[in-house]
Amino acid sequence: MSIDRLQPGGGVVERLLARPFALAVLLFARAITAVRGLWPESGPWRRQAVYFANHSSHGDFILIWAVQPPRQRRRLRPVAGADYWRRSRLTTFIGRDVFNAVLIERDASSRTTDPVTQMVEALDEGSSLILFPEGTRNLTEDLLLPFKTGLYHLAGRRPGVDLVPVWIANLNRVLPKGEIIPIPLICTVSFGEPLRLKENEARDDFLDRARQALLALAPKTQERGA
Repeated sequence: MSIDRLQPGGGVVERLLARPFALAVLLFARAITAVRGLWPESGPWRRQAVYFANHSSHGDFILIWAVQPPRQRRRLRPVAGADYWRRSRLTTFIGRDVFNAVLIERDASSRTTDPVTQMVEALDEGSSLILFPEGTRNLTEDLLLPFKTGLYHLAGRRPGVDLVPVWIANLNRVLPKGEIIPIPLICTVSFGEPLRLKENEARDDFLDRARQALLALAPKTQERGA
């Protein structure tokens, strides 16, 4: 199998440490951000889903993970860059053993495995995914960067899986770029209604529709770099 399996891939020590470390991350994230999940009237999504979100911090996926019901949290995997999460023993432990991330090679010229295939395999194993369609952290003044095509191709490969837009507010202010000590601020994670790829829907039309669904969740007072 070409992806990181549902069971973490580290040794015995890593497996023993993963669960208490995850609990510590959960408690720390809630203490620093007092994060609140804002769901549609139907409540948290109980079925398998791909959560696609705005991306301004390395901690974005943690907040989406933290507001999930425990049962959903256990099968939720972030899609993340292998170059970042494999750069040290600590980050490898966090990415692989604690969060069981689907680690993809972002450099197309050197990758040996197709990222969409990795995500499809994770879905087929029963996981839900957290995906950032911008492809990288947004450090600009724009609310969103242009979407990469991965979300479209994933939707085409598994059209029966719900795609849930998620807007993360304020986390970029909790730990601004270049800072080490987080600033306690209330963060919210807003979930929209799920969408799916329509039959014969063109790539650009789908990506624009997904982008607009995500922008619709942004707080009206949202400002970049404030």
